[in-house]
Formats: sequence, C-alpha cells, structure tokens
Amino acid sequence: MSVDNRELVEKIALSTTKGVHAEIVRRMEEVGISTRDFFEMPSLELCDRLGISRSTMFSRQSRDEAYHEAWEEVEFVKRHNIRCLYFGDEAYPDRLRECYDAPVMLYALGDADLDAKHMMSVVGTRKATQYGATFTHSLVKDLGESLCGNLTVVSGLAYGIDALAHSASLECGLPTVAVLAHGLNMIYPAAHRDLAQRIVKSGGALVTEYTSKQKALRPHFLERNRVVAGLCDVTIVAESDIKGGAMSTAQRALDYNREVMALPGRINDEMSRGCNHLIRKQKASLIGSPADVMELMSWMPADVVVSPRQRVLFPDLTDEEKPVYDLLRLSGKEMTVDELHHTLSIPIVKLQVILMEMEFNGIIVKCPGNKVALSL
Repeated sequence: MSVDNRELVEKIALSTTKGVHAEIVRRMEEVGISTRDFFEMPSLELCDRLGISRSTMFSRQSRDEAYHEAWEEVEFVKRHNIRCLYFGDEAYPDRLRECYDAPVMLYALGDADLDAKHMMSVVGTRKATQYGATFTHSLVKDLGESLCGNLTVVSGLAYGIDALAHSASLECGLPTVAVLAHGLNMIYPAAHRDLAQRIVKSGGALVTEYTSKQKALRPHFLERNRVVAGLCDVTIVAESDIKGGAMSTAQRALDYNREVMALPGRINDEMSRGCNHLIRKQKASLIGSPADVMELMSWMPADVVVSPRQRVLFPDLTDEEKPVYDLLRLSGKEMTVDELHHTLSIPIVKLQVILMEMEFNGIIVKCPGNKVALSL
C-alpha cells in the first residue's frame, strides 16, 4: 500500500471508529496525536492523552475493525474518483469546519467548489405546492442572474422542494450540491438517479459523510440536515409544516449562527405553518423576493463595483478585540473563524460576537470561504 493510501485508510478508519467526532479530532491536533498514533497507541494511553474517560475508551478491537473496513472503502473511492475531505485537512470546507458537530470525513462525487463565495441552501416539504415550487424556481433563477452565476445551491435530493431547487439550478446553469443520507454507492430516492447524474455532470456534487457500506437509515436524514446547513451562509425554507426535515435544517443553521429565511404563507395553509412559525418566533427573516436575500447577506450584484473600505489606522479596540486584531495583522492574510478559534483559544460563540462587532466598526471585512481579514 502506498503512503498516500495508508494515510487515507487511517483517516477513513478514524472517522468510522465509534465515539470519534470533530472535537476528538480537534483534541488530537492539540495534543499532537496523529491518525497513525490513534491506531497504534494502547487504549489507556490514548484516552489519557486525549483527556477523556477510560469508560469511553477506544478498544483495540473497534479500531482494528474500522481500519480493516477503511481499506475496502479506499478501493471504492479510488475506483469512482470520489474526493475524501478529512476534517483536519486544508481541503475540508471552511464553513462546515466551524460547526461544533461537523463530520470527521466528507465524501464528494463531482467538482463543485464547497467553499464558493455564495452558498445557499434551499429546503422544504416533500409535498410542495405550486406556490412553493414557483417561489423556489424564481428564487434560484433571479439570484443566479443577479450574481452572474456565482451562486451554489445546496439541498438534500429529497422529493418536493429539494428536487425543485436542484432542478432549477441545473436549468439556470448553476452548480448545485446534493447532500445524501447514505453512501455514494446508491441514490435515494431511486427516482432521482437521473437528477443526481445531471448534478455531477453539470459541475455540481453529491456529498455525504457516509461510507459505501452505510444505508439510508432514518437517523441519517436528520444528521444529513446539519451538513446542508453547515455548508452555507444562509438557509431558505420555502415551504414546511410545523415539523419536518426542513425545520430541523433551519434549527441547525440557527445553532451555527447562520442566517435563516422563510417564505410566509396563509395561516390556514398546512405547508406554510412551519415557515410562519419561524417568522413569528423571530427565528427566520421573512423572504418575499430574491432582493431580500441580497440585502440580508450583503451580496452585491456581480456588475457593481464597490470601493474597499479604508482601514482604520488606529482602531479603538476592546481588550477582547485586541488579540484578534493583532493576529490578523501579524498573519497578513485572511483567516477562518476556526483558525482564529484554535490559535487564540476563544470559544466559537464568543469569537463570532467579537468579529461581528469588529466588522460593524469597519476593522475587519468578511471574505469568500467564510474568512475574515483586516479592512483594506
């Protein structure tokens, strides 16, 4: 086995070992445990180094089993030209990396840029009405035109609003990403196989956290929703009852401090009850037109040239803002929130509040890929 293949086996095996999640990988990086160390160290020593309870130790048997199955998965991904995006690698999507419960491994079939500048998820009921269908098509079409094609639409390949969002993107020549609740050896629902093929052939991608051995189980669909939300800056709920996958995705987006928008409907319409609830509870901004998205997200039409804001030469910084400012100044480059979090050891939620205040005061600016930099 080549060195590259062995490293990939270790990463896949780590991601499938029971009890491993993003925080474990973050901890491994902090204490200097490599993926190879994870599989070679004695269980007790591994738990002690990670600072976790021995009652949740990673047994030798569980690690060996994961390693063996990962070797078979490498054969599958190599054969089908699937990208393997490991949480600890630079290629992992920046927005998703910021999420506390991000998948340890992401598999992508297709060429879509998962760090594109404008990433929007569109979700909703499987029982879409003409009202929701018309809105979804118009939203994707008009936003795509306003951004001159610089828009990536993310959804879950389900019946209803999901499929309509993907189809509208293909019709408008926009890349679209379908997040699956199973491995890339199958498509569910089977009726969407042709749609999935067109997504890949048109510059989009099929994305999942599951290996080819993992089927479309009920819990996977709820877990899938966090990836739909985590890949994007804004989640649009087109239609939804008070319960359902779309509402779960909206809540995930809120948990990640991302924007949520919902299409209002008549109070007696079953498929508008969820959207109306989100708006009434002030969990979502009302969306009546694509212009509302542009305004909320501060997305500028592609043909508008905006002069950069002048850097504040001597900013009046708070004690919390100063270390962030100093790090950005010394690095001389754009940095993700996750990079700032790891370097400065500031909790993610607190850091996001600090960055919001610094942006409002013109000290920093947001950059593509959910990065920030000092204002120019």
